[in-house]
Amino acid sequence: MGLIAGWILGTAGTLAVWNRGRRSPHVVARAGISRTFQNIRLFANMTVLENVLVGLDRTIPGGLIAMLFQSPANRRAEAAARSRALESLEFVGLVGDANRIAGQLPYGDQRRLEIARALATGARLILLDEPAAGMNPSETGDLGRLVERIRDRGVTVLLIEHHMNVVMRISDRVAVLDHGVKIAEGTPAEVRRNEKVIEAYLG
Repeated sequence: MGLIAGWILGTAGTLAVWNRGRRSPHVVARAGISRTFQNIRLFANMTVLENVLVGLDRTIPGGLIAMLFQSPANRRAEAAARSRALESLEFVGLVGDANRIAGQLPYGDQRRLEIARALATGARLILLDEPAAGMNPSETGDLGRLVERIRDRGVTVLLIEHHMNVVMRISDRVAVLDHGVKIAEGTPAEVRRNEKVIEAYLG
């Protein structure tokens, strides 16, 4: 996932998504790829809406700092970015918390805020790195339903997750790693029957 997002450099091979090696993160973003991280990365003292707008900085001419000058072009870009941010917050169920401080949100809602920020960029591929980590069963169920809705919008989701029930429920195709080695790949039904997977994960 880090290779696709441009954060780390591989030692060999190429990425099918690029047909070459590493790309820088800003090139990845322009290509329609966004991601969330295993550890929540929000601006805890900013509002929920501002956190999403930060992710849209590249869509505003001159960036967020240029918004201070309020030229007509910047005002239009700011209005468009705000509209996209609110639409994403509505999609994940947080629009009512738009003016709330992000650090005050419950843990599960902070995860959804990160996903809203990724969605607002208009990404066609979203990378979710263990989004259910630390969630209670109710939050995990809500997350699964949210990812299903993202998938149903035609957005490709690459998910790394240890909660097998989430993986099996929402995935079209699953690859299973055991200590860094791929031991199975296929549909959820195929993977569920795989003896190596049963031994390593399902018991």
